[in-house]
Amino acid sequence: MKQLFSKYKSVVLFLLLFLGSYLVLSLVYGFYLQLSKNGNYAPDFITNLVAKQSSAVMEGFGYSAQVVPHPNQPSMKLFVEGKFLARIVEGCNALSIIILFVSFIIAFAQGFKKTLLYIFAGIIIIYAVNILRIAILAIALHVYPEYQHALHGVVFPGIIYGMVFLLWFIWVRLLTPKKVQE
Repeated sequence: MKQLFSKYKSVVLFLLLFLGSYLVLSLVYGFYLQLSKNGNYAPDFITNLVAKQSSAVMEGFGYSAQVVPHPNQPSMKLFVEGKFLARIVEGCNALSIIILFVSFIIAFAQGFKKTLLYIFAGIIIIYAVNILRIAILAIALHVYPEYQHALHGVVFPGIIYGMVFLLWFIWVRLLTPKKVQE
Protein backbone atom coordinates (compact mmCIF):
# COMPACT_ATOMS: atom_id res chain seq x y z
CA MET A 1 0.00 0.00 0.00
CA LYS A 2 2.83 2.40 0.88
CA GLN A 3 4.51 1.71 -2.45
CA LEU A 4 1.25 2.34 -4.28
CA PHE A 5 0.79 5.65 -2.42
CA SER A 6 4.36 6.69 -3.28
CA LYS A 7 3.79 5.89 -6.93
CA TYR A 8 0.59 7.97 -7.14
CA LYS A 9 1.47 10.64 -4.57
CA SER A 10 1.04 13.53 -7.00
CA VAL A 11 -2.39 12.28 -8.10
CA VAL A 12 -3.54 11.79 -4.51
CA LEU A 13 -2.21 15.23 -3.54
CA PHE A 14 -3.99 16.84 -6.50
CA LEU A 15 -7.28 15.15 -5.57
CA LEU A 16 -6.98 16.12 -1.90
CA LEU A 17 -6.13 19.74 -2.72
CA PHE A 18 -8.84 20.01 -5.37
CA LEU A 19 -11.60 18.36 -3.34
CA GLY A 20 -10.55 20.05 -0.11
CA SER A 21 -10.47 23.56 -1.58
CA TYR A 22 -13.69 22.91 -3.51
CA LEU A 23 -15.42 21.77 -0.32
CA VAL A 24 -14.17 24.72 1.75
CA LEU A 25 -15.03 27.31 -0.91
CA SER A 26 -18.45 25.73 -1.50
CA LEU A 27 -19.19 25.84 2.23
CA VAL A 28 -18.16 29.52 2.37
CA TYR A 29 -20.39 30.23 -0.63
CA GLY A 30 -23.29 28.37 0.97
CA PHE A 31 -22.79 30.41 4.15
CA TYR A 32 -22.79 33.61 2.06
CA LEU A 33 -26.08 32.56 0.43
CA GLN A 34 -27.63 31.85 3.84
CA LEU A 35 -26.59 35.29 5.09
CA SER A 36 -27.96 36.87 1.92
CA LYS A 37 -31.49 35.64 2.57
CA ASN A 38 -32.08 38.43 5.06
CA GLY A 39 -30.18 41.10 3.15
CA ASN A 40 -31.27 44.13 1.16
CA TYR A 41 -30.44 42.61 -2.22
CA ALA A 42 -32.52 40.03 -4.07
CA PRO A 43 -31.55 37.26 -4.53
CA ASP A 44 -28.06 38.11 -3.18
CA PHE A 45 -25.64 40.99 -3.63
CA ILE A 46 -23.44 39.39 -6.32
CA THR A 47 -26.34 38.08 -8.43
CA ASN A 48 -28.00 41.48 -8.12
CA LEU A 49 -24.77 43.16 -9.25
CA VAL A 50 -24.28 40.74 -12.17
CA ALA A 51 -27.86 41.36 -13.31
CA LYS A 52 -27.41 45.15 -13.20
CA GLN A 53 -24.04 45.01 -14.97
CA SER A 54 -25.44 42.70 -17.68
CA SER A 55 -28.31 45.12 -18.16
CA ALA A 56 -25.82 47.99 -18.53
CA VAL A 57 -23.91 46.02 -21.18
CA MET A 58 -27.15 45.43 -23.10
CA GLU A 59 -27.83 49.17 -22.90
CA GLY A 60 -24.34 49.71 -24.32
CA PHE A 61 -25.25 47.43 -27.22
CA GLY A 62 -28.24 49.68 -27.95
CA TYR A 63 -31.04 47.67 -26.32
CA SER A 64 -33.37 49.03 -23.68
CA ALA A 65 -32.82 46.74 -20.69
CA GLN A 66 -33.99 46.78 -17.11
CA VAL A 67 -33.67 44.41 -14.15
CA VAL A 68 -35.88 44.45 -11.08
CA PRO A 69 -36.10 42.13 -8.09
CA HIS A 70 -38.71 39.42 -8.53
CA PRO A 71 -41.45 39.96 -5.93
CA ASN A 72 -41.96 36.26 -5.14
CA GLN A 73 -38.77 34.45 -6.10
CA PRO A 74 -35.06 34.87 -5.31
CA SER A 75 -34.21 36.27 -8.72
CA MET A 76 -34.02 39.39 -10.84
CA LYS A 77 -36.55 39.91 -13.62
CA LEU A 78 -34.92 40.96 -16.90
CA PHE A 79 -36.84 43.14 -19.33
CA VAL A 80 -35.55 43.84 -22.84
CA GLU A 81 -37.31 46.51 -24.90
CA GLY A 82 -40.01 46.62 -22.18
CA LYS A 83 -40.81 42.91 -22.49
CA PHE A 84 -40.16 40.40 -19.69
CA LEU A 85 -37.51 38.04 -21.07
CA ALA A 86 -35.97 35.97 -18.28
CA ARG A 87 -35.10 35.61 -14.63
CA ILE A 88 -31.50 35.98 -13.49
CA VAL A 89 -31.05 33.56 -10.60
CA GLU A 90 -28.19 32.82 -8.19
CA GLY A 91 -26.74 30.25 -10.61
CA CYS A 92 -26.18 32.99 -13.19
CA ASN A 93 -23.58 34.82 -11.10
CA ALA A 94 -20.74 32.40 -12.06
CA LEU A 95 -19.55 31.98 -8.45
CA SER A 96 -19.92 28.19 -8.61
CA ILE A 97 -17.82 28.16 -11.77
CA ILE A 98 -15.26 30.46 -10.15
CA ILE A 99 -15.05 28.06 -7.18
CA LEU A 100 -14.38 25.20 -9.60
CA PHE A 101 -11.69 27.24 -11.38
CA VAL A 102 -9.97 28.31 -8.14
CA SER A 103 -10.00 24.77 -6.75
CA PHE A 104 -8.24 23.44 -9.83
CA ILE A 105 -5.60 26.18 -9.75
CA ILE A 106 -4.98 25.57 -6.03
CA ALA A 107 -4.56 21.86 -6.75
CA PHE A 108 -1.88 22.77 -9.29
CA ALA A 109 -0.38 25.61 -7.24
CA GLN A 110 3.05 26.80 -8.31
CA GLY A 111 4.41 29.39 -5.93
CA PHE A 112 2.15 31.57 -3.82
CA LYS A 113 2.47 34.84 -5.73
CA LYS A 114 2.18 33.30 -9.21
CA THR A 115 -0.83 31.19 -8.16
CA LEU A 116 -2.58 34.09 -6.41
CA LEU A 117 -2.09 36.41 -9.39
CA TYR A 118 -3.41 33.80 -11.81
CA ILE A 119 -6.43 33.11 -9.59
CA PHE A 120 -7.16 36.84 -9.36
CA ALA A 121 -6.80 37.33 -13.13
CA GLY A 122 -8.90 34.23 -13.84
CA ILE A 123 -11.71 35.38 -11.55
CA ILE A 124 -11.82 38.76 -13.28
CA ILE A 125 -11.86 37.13 -16.73
CA ILE A 126 -14.58 34.61 -15.79
CA TYR A 127 -16.69 37.33 -14.15
CA ALA A 128 -16.39 39.65 -17.18
CA VAL A 129 -17.08 36.87 -19.69
CA ASN A 130 -20.12 35.84 -17.64
CA ILE A 131 -21.57 39.36 -17.76
CA LEU A 132 -21.01 39.49 -21.53
CA ARG A 133 -22.48 36.01 -21.84
CA ILE A 134 -25.67 36.99 -20.01
CA ALA A 135 -26.04 40.18 -22.06
CA ILE A 136 -25.49 38.42 -25.37
CA LEU A 137 -27.75 35.53 -24.35
CA ALA A 138 -30.52 37.98 -23.45
CA ILE A 139 -30.16 39.79 -26.75
CA ALA A 140 -30.09 36.48 -28.63
CA LEU A 141 -33.22 35.31 -26.78
CA HIS A 142 -34.91 38.60 -27.63
CA VAL A 143 -34.05 38.33 -31.33
CA TYR A 144 -34.32 34.52 -31.68
CA PRO A 145 -36.80 33.29 -29.05
CA GLU A 146 -37.35 30.05 -30.97
CA TYR A 147 -33.77 28.98 -30.13
CA GLN A 148 -34.16 29.43 -26.38
CA HIS A 149 -33.35 25.83 -25.46
CA ALA A 150 -30.22 25.61 -27.60
CA LEU A 151 -28.96 29.05 -26.58
CA HIS A 152 -29.59 28.74 -22.84
CA GLY A 153 -28.94 25.02 -22.49
CA VAL A 154 -26.01 24.42 -24.84
CA VAL A 155 -24.31 27.41 -26.45
CA PHE A 156 -23.97 29.77 -23.52
CA PRO A 157 -22.98 27.19 -20.86
CA GLY A 158 -20.40 26.03 -23.40
CA ILE A 159 -18.97 29.54 -23.52
CA ILE A 160 -18.41 29.86 -19.77
CA TYR A 161 -17.17 26.30 -19.26
CA GLY A 162 -15.00 26.61 -22.36
CA MET A 163 -13.45 29.76 -20.88
CA VAL A 164 -12.67 27.92 -17.63
CA PHE A 165 -11.15 25.01 -19.54
CA LEU A 166 -9.03 27.43 -21.58
CA LEU A 167 -7.79 29.12 -18.38
CA TRP A 168 -6.96 25.71 -16.87
CA PHE A 169 -5.09 24.75 -20.04
CA ILE A 170 -3.08 27.98 -19.99
CA TRP A 171 -2.23 27.41 -16.30
CA VAL A 172 -0.99 23.87 -16.94
CA ARG A 173 1.05 25.12 -19.95
CA LEU A 174 2.59 27.83 -17.75
CA LEU A 175 3.68 25.14 -15.32
CA THR A 176 5.19 22.88 -17.97
CA PRO A 177 8.95 23.45 -18.20
CA LYS A 178 10.06 24.66 -21.61
CA LYS A 179 12.43 22.39 -23.53
CA VAL A 180 15.77 23.99 -24.16
CA GLN A 181 16.78 23.78 -27.80
CA GLU A 182 20.44 23.17 -28.49
